[in-house]
Amino acid sequence: MTDSDRWPSSIREINDLPEDQKRNIYRFLLPEWLFTNYGVDYDTLTVDGQPAVHFRCPKGSRAMEISVRHCVSSIDPMLYLNMADTFNNQLLVLLVVINDPESQRFNIDVDEYGNSTHLGTTGRNLIAEEAAMKAGLAPGQIRRGLRYFKHAVPLFEQFITRMGHDLFLIEPLAYHNAILFEKYGFNYIRGYREMVRINEQFQPGGELHQKLSADKTFRQPDAWKTVRGRSWAIHDGILGHPFTGFQMYKRVGIHAGVNTFPNAIW
Repeated sequence: MTDSDRWPSSIREINDLPEDQKRNIYRFLLPEWLFTNYGVDYDTLTVDGQPAVHFRCPKGSRAMEISVRHCVSSIDPMLYLNMADTFNNQLLVLLVVINDPESQRFNIDVDEYGNSTHLGTTGRNLIAEEAAMKAGLAPGQIRRGLRYFKHAVPLFEQFITRMGHDLFLIEPLAYHNAILFEKYGFNYIRGYREMVRINEQFQPGGELHQKLSADKTFRQPDAWKTVRGRSWAIHDGILGHPFTGFQMYKRVGIHAGVNTFPNAIW
């Protein structure tokens, strides 16, 4: 890579660039399927003449956000990305959401009074969550995903390489996220032993397995067998505390080979 190909080494530095320069850098993170499958114009980033891609990357900020909607009236973005600098100048992916805009929506993000649940992390809509679970969704999902995360990983790797980094960090918001990240080559900075313990305790005779019960909607007896079943039980509080404190990393070009749920079924 030549010096002319290299970008600034931090989100903060990119955000301080002139508007057109930083947007040209961040548009590198837009996957090809947005243009080929959903009609986003490559040059104007519009759909039917209306803005489809929105960047939030103000000068002086250590964070950036990208949201993409397939039409102006869409309630939810089909792609949302939030990245930030850490205090020791590493790159942290705070949130990636890839929604199928044509799938059914489940209102797990608001309670019965219309208050935000922050995707079930600060409150819950149990009726919507049960419907989402029965439809095959995992905790925190308002719609079915497009299953494009595996294609996002090499895109992130190329992006951070041009910034002069060889790894990036990510924080799994739920158990199923952590298992998915393992599948795509991530390792743990914090939380590996807890993930191993969770797997052990979900085995028959284990502490978590004993807390499963047919009369508990989100903790059915066979939940221990699947990633999604375990994740719903953990979301429901089976650990006795929230699923927090986990941090993972992906090194460019390296699959860490971590697997805390051997022979996992989704």
